[in-house]
Amino acid sequence: MGYSVGQVAGFAGVTVRTLHHYDEIGLLSPSNRSTAGHRRYDDADLDRLQRILFYRELGFPLEEVAVLLDDPDTNPREHLRRQHALLSDRIARLQQMAEAVEHAMEAQKMGIDLTPEEKFEVFGDFDPDQYADEAYRRWGDTDAYKESARRTAGYTKEDWKRFQDEADGINRRFVALMEAGVAAESGEAMDLAEEHRGWIDRTCYSCSHEMHTCLGEMYVADERFTAYYDALRPGLAVFVRDAILANAVRAAA
Repeated sequence: MGYSVGQVAGFAGVTVRTLHHYDEIGLLSPSNRSTAGHRRYDDADLDRLQRILFYRELGFPLEEVAVLLDDPDTNPREHLRRQHALLSDRIARLQQMAEAVEHAMEAQKMGIDLTPEEKFEVFGDFDPDQYADEAYRRWGDTDAYKESARRTAGYTKEDWKRFQDEADGINRRFVALMEAGVAAESGEAMDLAEEHRGWIDRTCYSCSHEMHTCLGEMYVADERFTAYYDALRPGLAVFVRDAILANAVRAAA
């Protein structure tokens, strides 16, 4: 009889709601149904889901994933070869970036100034100093900036990694809510927005709901923040902003 939707969700590390959404849009419809009408997935369905998740991890929108998977001129083995090449490129890129960040951290710790070539070797046109200077110009006189500087001064490499892992986890769950068709004003999205506010409050500076809504607006107004969020999932910046606003309204009620 195959696998239930709950079993498949557990295998793949996705939500049942996500699988329902994939079925509703025709991206992954289970091959069978139980006598009671419940979804039942076979091994071919699991193979298709694996390919879907590979493409999603690589940043492809669902509409493009559907086109890729349903291309009659491309067989499953070709999909795997393509995805392997894309993933290998991403792994190499991330490894380069990780090494660059470690180099910068060690240099800062030892009081060594990196050359311009070293700074731009991996990040291209991204200038870390530019954003540090800008942050100081915009918020240097605020209590939040001073509190953030005080807190982060003592953070270790392990602290930063843990905090970033927490932030990445929150972002992944925002993406999952969007993909499942959950509204930004839903209880789930508002709860996640509150978790996001708590993460800022705990790791950086005291973040009231009012300040959080200002951050949410910045995610949409500043093209750099928008590009960051929308690279994870198109429209994510607006979704996060709306969830933050809805959470603030709920807190004030």
